[in-house]
Amino acid sequence: MSRIEEGTLLWEPSNSWKEQSNLHDYMKWLKEHKKLDFKDYHSLWEWSVNELEHFWESIWEYFKIQAKSPYKTILTSHQMPGAKWFPEATINYTEHIFRNRDENKSAIIHASETRQTTEITWKQLYQETAAFQQTLKKIGVTKGDRVVAYVANIYESVVAFLATASLGAIWSSASPDFGTQSVIDRFKQIEPKVMITVDGYSYGGKSFDRTPIIEKIQSELSTLEATVVIPYLNESADDSKFKNVIRWKDAIHTNRELTLTYEYVPFNDPLWVLFSSGTTGKPKPIVQSQGGILLEHLKALTFHANLGEDDRFFWFTTTGWMMWNFLVGGLLTGTTITLYDGNPTYPDKKMLWKFAEETKMTVFGTSASYITACMKDELKPSEEFDLSHLKNISSTGSPLPPEGFVWCYENVKKDLWIASLSGGTDVCTAFILGSPTLPVYAGELQCRGLGAKIESYNDDGEREIENVGELVLTEPFPSMPIYFWNDEDGTRLHDSYFDMFPGVWRHGDYLKITDRGTCVIYGRSDATINRGGIRIGTSEIYRVVDQVKEVADSLIVDIPGENGDSFVPLFVVMTEGEELTEAIQKTIKSHIRTQCTPRHVPTGIYEVSDLPKTLNGKKLEIPVKKILMGKSLENVVNKGSLSNANSLDYFVQFAKNQ
Repeated sequence: MSRIEEGTLLWEPSNSWKEQSNLHDYMKWLKEHKKLDFKDYHSLWEWSVNELEHFWESIWEYFKIQAKSPYKTILTSHQMPGAKWFPEATINYTEHIFRNRDENKSAIIHASETRQTTEITWKQLYQETAAFQQTLKKIGVTKGDRVVAYVANIYESVVAFLATASLGAIWSSASPDFGTQSVIDRFKQIEPKVMITVDGYSYGGKSFDRTPIIEKIQSELSTLEATVVIPYLNESADDSKFKNVIRWKDAIHTNRELTLTYEYVPFNDPLWVLFSSGTTGKPKPIVQSQGGILLEHLKALTFHANLGEDDRFFWFTTTGWMMWNFLVGGLLTGTTITLYDGNPTYPDKKMLWKFAEETKMTVFGTSASYITACMKDELKPSEEFDLSHLKNISSTGSPLPPEGFVWCYENVKKDLWIASLSGGTDVCTAFILGSPTLPVYAGELQCRGLGAKIESYNDDGEREIENVGELVLTEPFPSMPIYFWNDEDGTRLHDSYFDMFPGVWRHGDYLKITDRGTCVIYGRSDATINRGGIRIGTSEIYRVVDQVKEVADSLIVDIPGENGDSFVPLFVVMTEGEELTEAIQKTIKSHIRTQCTPRHVPTGIYEVSDLPKTLNGKKLEIPVKKILMGKSLENVVNKGSLSNANSLDYFVQFAKNQ
């Protein structure tokens, strides 16, 4: 595909589309109930971030938040860290999932490599959640206890989470493809009472028995009192060595209809513990609140994802990525969430498009890397599959290049709303995301999220427009971490976000905000390529290299030298059957020279068989950089957090040879 200019207009919503959106309904509500009349999204955003208390109170009222104890204060202060939201209110997250649902409609559609596509009604979801709640109560789980899950992206995992949250207990999950030490490093920190686990999983047509791994994990969890086993791989799996086993069928068995009860907890009590990727030492245990997540997910999924009861919301994810939590949050809107467990490219890259047709998916959530992989393979889903129900493609995980946008319009659907998102585990949402009322421009994220005062700062802490700077958040935000687990004095949390600009959250991404209010993400700010004082984001390099059809994937790092110069190697994975020839190297360098700058042409280009990535598919730029700077592998990366740990061996040897 030929290069397209960033910022090219690709799609505009029709007036009828805009008027049918949830965002339009909210703006009408503000006019009627608050006497606030906004002419467009950008004026609404300005109000939402400059009148934080009024905005978040309107969210509370618009969504009719149910609280046992009412709030008196909306926000205790604007100081970060330390600001608290709605401190007097007591609520329950799960209660908001099940309120006023048509029990005969589908709540969840789920499938996997080994399971046929199945629809679960709201009635079944409610009854099995209530039954599992009873099981947790019998074990002795109460408010504040930790329930950990080593589970696949399957229906049972959602039931277990909702039951946990209904009791005011604290959830944390990891995907069964996580390595042993990686899971121990996560779960041991939070001292769980109960562990829910699958016996194994299938991926790419292969079966992986995890029972020996589970035994090792449990041997490190001294606080564990019971294990709930989901027989996902083998109905007769040997779980005799697990601690106090309860089988899933027994955990949800009941002879009568049950009623869920709800433990009302303070707004700022923990809902779950999410963990950072853990690529550099022990993963950060990020604690987010029941109330903060409830408000933010209602806002983001209703207004920015435009979800409603007739939608079918899908995101390809695992339980070890925050997008699983975000996907489950879709239930808050009454939408049907769609789960798939397995390899998204098995038996080939068409699989997810086939799944979209089968489930009549309306929102297709995926990673930018999946879209670019489909683009490189020259797939044409619109020619093979009925995607007439599809209205939105959303992507995250890394910046979606302009060519990825164009590929979707040319090969998926012409009348399509594309939303590229950027946020993170730290807030379990997107800061910058889509709006159904705004145009789509190639390579640009449509808008900063309502209530999120996102700015781009230069090194002096000055606001930038049309220039690349640090992505910062200058006002409190409800789903920010309430704390890190075992970080009593808050030092680790402070050093993670507030060390560069006092009182301002620095997220760690490079961001450009355009004159029209759209945004462009250029990758991690600590992975930027700095040549002669001119910085460029790694995503700009990858976009150019992606145009070389002989190259399947690439990774670039900047290694500073002693005399102010630097060594900038580009590592490439070649497509099957191709080799890195001198001619291809010249093509790559020529593309970078003409489309980026001559300064950022790599020092050398090196062929590798694989690139190190997290289990969620993110490239390990920073760990590779540290290895090439002489750091030991053990001090740089936790191998259990990687999908392909052996790929690091090349870089260790490369560093020795330099």
